[in-house]
Amino acid sequence: MKLLFLDPSHPLAAEFEAQARSLNLEHVSPASLVQQEISRHTPHGQQAAAARQRGTAVADRTLLAIVRKWFWARKPDAGFLLTGFPATLLHAKVLDEWLDARGESLTACVAVDPLSADPVVAHYRTSGLLAGPTIAAA
Repeated sequence: MKLLFLDPSHPLAAEFEAQARSLNLEHVSPASLVQQEISRHTPHGQQAAAARQRGTAVADRTLLAIVRKWFWARKPDAGFLLTGFPATLLHAKVLDEWLDARGESLTACVAVDPLSADPVVAHYRTSGLLAGPTIAAA
């Protein structure tokens, strides 16, 4: 299973994380990946730390590089629950390209409000991958 949960601050996120653990899915979030890079003092971690010190968001280029590093380092057949990513339509399209390049596909993308006008939600709704939080019962 390869799942996305687009609403990481929603209370259901914790429930999805618990279910992911019970299914032996790796739970990954951009925030945790960024923090790992900062802790390791990598070049991307230093860029992220500088952005945080300025009180700005981590640049897309840096965030995508950090998530890309995780994506390409994992085993292709390993399942995951990715929360909070993709956050923008650009992120979604890049993730789609990465999955295509590895011959992989998402199982589902979960949004608390599947009728939202958010471009990322609309992207996955159009692709037929969007589900509401009821997928947790499946």
